[in-house]
Amino acid sequence: MVGGQQLKYKIVINQSEEGYSVSCPGLPGCWSQGETEEEALANVREAIEDYLAAVSESVQGENVREIEVGV
Repeated sequence: MVGGQQLKYKIVINQSEEGYSVSCPGLPGCWSQGETEEEALANVREAIEDYLAAVSESVQGENVREIEVGV
């Protein structure tokens, strides 16, 4: 959860002989994996949280604004 709000992201999950890999196309370079689908989903949630925390940290002290976008 970021700033007390729930966000939704589309993910792509693929199964292979080694388990599951998951990527988040909306966050370039954000991906994870797991032996089971449940583990992969839990891991990608954590990866998304870490990604967003790093982005937030990288803009500290900047004139940051939010906009709404309809999809």
